[in-house]
Amino acid sequence: MSNKTTTLDINGMTCAACSNRIEKKLNRLDDVTAQVNLTTEKATIEYNADEYQPEAFVEQIKKLGYDVATEKQELDITGMTCAACSNRIEKVLNKMDGVQNATVNLTTEQALIEFYPSTTNTDQLIQRIHKLGYDAKPITNNNLEKSSRKEQELKLKRTKLMISAILSAPLLLVMLIHVFPVHLLETIMNPWIQLILATPVQFIIGWQFYVGAYKNLRNGSANMDVLVSLGTSAAYFYSIYEMIRWLLNKVNEPHLYFETSAILITLILFGKYLEARAKSQTTNALGELLSLQAKEARVLKDNQEMMVPLNEVIVGDTLVIKPGEKVPVDGEIIKGSTSIDESMLTGESIPVEKTIGDAVIGSTLNKNGSLIIKATKVGSDTALANIIKVVEEAQSSKAPIQRLADIISGYFVPVVVGISLITFIIWIIFIHFGQFEPALLAAISVLVIACPCALGLATPTSIMVGTGRAAENGILFKGGEFVERAHHIDTIVLDKTGTITNGKPKVTDYVGDQDTLQLLASAENASEHPLAEAIVNYAKDQNLTLLGNETFKAVPGLGIEATINGHRILVGNRKLMHNYDINITQELNNKLIQYEQHGQTAMVIAIEHELKGIIAVADTVKDTAKQAINHLQNMNIEVVMLTGDNKQTAQAIAKEVGIDRVISDVLPEEKAEQIALLQKEGRNVAMVGDGVNDAPALVKADIGIAIGTGTEVAIEAADITILGGDLLLLPKAIKASKATIRNIRQNLFWAFGYNVAGIPIAALGLLAPWIAGAAMALSSVSVVTNALRLKKIKL
Repeated sequence: MSNKTTTLDINGMTCAACSNRIEKKLNRLDDVTAQVNLTTEKATIEYNADEYQPEAFVEQIKKLGYDVATEKQELDITGMTCAACSNRIEKVLNKMDGVQNATVNLTTEQALIEFYPSTTNTDQLIQRIHKLGYDAKPITNNNLEKSSRKEQELKLKRTKLMISAILSAPLLLVMLIHVFPVHLLETIMNPWIQLILATPVQFIIGWQFYVGAYKNLRNGSANMDVLVSLGTSAAYFYSIYEMIRWLLNKVNEPHLYFETSAILITLILFGKYLEARAKSQTTNALGELLSLQAKEARVLKDNQEMMVPLNEVIVGDTLVIKPGEKVPVDGEIIKGSTSIDESMLTGESIPVEKTIGDAVIGSTLNKNGSLIIKATKVGSDTALANIIKVVEEAQSSKAPIQRLADIISGYFVPVVVGISLITFIIWIIFIHFGQFEPALLAAISVLVIACPCALGLATPTSIMVGTGRAAENGILFKGGEFVERAHHIDTIVLDKTGTITNGKPKVTDYVGDQDTLQLLASAENASEHPLAEAIVNYAKDQNLTLLGNETFKAVPGLGIEATINGHRILVGNRKLMHNYDINITQELNNKLIQYEQHGQTAMVIAIEHELKGIIAVADTVKDTAKQAINHLQNMNIEVVMLTGDNKQTAQAIAKEVGIDRVISDVLPEEKAEQIALLQKEGRNVAMVGDGVNDAPALVKADIGIAIGTGTEVAIEAADITILGGDLLLLPKAIKASKATIRNIRQNLFWAFGYNVAGIPIAALGLLAPWIAGAAMALSSVSVVTNALRLKKIKL
């Protein structure tokens, strides 16, 4: 079974009942796991690619009465020579995940592609066409200058609100007529005038509520649209009934509630507009990440430089980058040297020196030298694109704390309708017997004060803003689940090399002759370990020529063995020598202890089973390590160091940075076991590491935290990634988690509390319908506004 994940943008959801309905429908499909996020209006779906295509999920969503957003892109295609070319491109594009329809016109040499923007994008479409051997680029037209879909939706909401407000404003005066009897208002009291003003608001501006209610009821569910349409329709049609009685001369002064229905719709639209504006601000972090990307690249072709749009750059292109320009894509330097400001990625303010053969990262800043690079990763494969993807996935995911709200939201609307009916019956029978109007007003107030939206928005909005704020500080949470888990952490386990230390050790002491050093460095040259690199560099600094290895074997946690020019060489710790029955003299052992007490890693060198020397290597502690560990301890988090180094070396480093508990002499495969032992003590454990050998422990821990300067394997295995190597981001990550969960709890408290208190108050007749409507409209706005406070938290 081959699993895939796709994301779809959904239009038409109005409250948590909508998102829950879609989520349940999709999750009923075999081998499908779906999460639907009301705040981002996205569905994230993991499915068996052997059984499903994204179109199947689109069909299910549309059956429920919602739309899936698509984008259209026109491309200029060059290189086509006949109909076979256009047919081939068309077929390949139509088979791509996320493409709904693609047509390629040979005559105009253009393609029109309709696709789901969360599943694919223009860059991927162009890259696919490039792979077929053709060139493609977006057609520059007015569409590119238009606002985004979200901005257009916001503009439409504002327009509807303004029209509704203009029509409802005179009706608002009707409510004040009894308080301020002014003769000029008598015109407004005319039933015909009220009917003319209220009808467009009810059935044109408010038609969206009827459509939403119909789609939900048709599919056996109910949402906020049902409550709004029921409440406003009751007020509107009762007014029609009273107006008919007035026309038949059965009453002199009809009791009209046109103003109630119109003002309710206006207030709800006002709340939805404010909510949409506030929700748009929650995506600022993604917008800032996207703004870091270069827009164009200077491509070198036939010794000619030409500026091209970024999406036209393909892997293998040669690019020229001048001082002060952004690196457009990930690549490798083939000519020139410079310093690169990588602060956007690592948080390190000091520029990094780069020269031929070094990798450069897209969107970093070239400070001083001119470079020529070869593009190695473009589009969605670049480091920044992957960061953006992680943030998007985190913002679209659900935290477990949301489950209760989801369960309640599923039953919320039917329960509220039931309470409204009971309220009406109690009022008309027991409170004001036979009086229809008081019972109707109380029932309407119950309908319109209930707010499932606040429940639906409470968690995802906070997750969205909190993870965005963390991303701005170089902390990437992979999902809402890990935001919630991180705030429970009471123990953090730190790997030593590359985490507490810089991972770039240097040789501090060597005891032995030059021949031994040459053989030692030649043997270590086949190893990728940081200690080996230090030894090789030390030999090179002494102008020694390295020899080729005949055999090489790394012994995890112990050292290495190699054969060079027929000589068998062993380099490692005491245990390695013991395994090969090589006795270490007391004098040599004292020397080892001396080095280890100073935090140095000392290795014994043996050639042909004969001791030949010692080499000591020291890894420097990161500048911020001690401060970061102190911050964590002040947060009542115990910090543990886990390392394969011997006890003396480990204790020396631990003492320097202020760690009391050290687990040393641990083989790579034993790291996960040590995490399990800590968990058995009842601890919530976070593991922080950067190497391939840390991956099992990262997975085993309650939270795995990868140092962004480490390997891709470690980053993939982790739940949180710290960009760069600054350990001060660790307490910031915990702080971001705690602040986000605290904010969620506040939101849930007010969302639950609002409904628990508001519905009984409305049922008692203590709230006029328009006041209840205003409270409902502003409740979801208050939740989103509270979540936005996370943007200003100091990490």
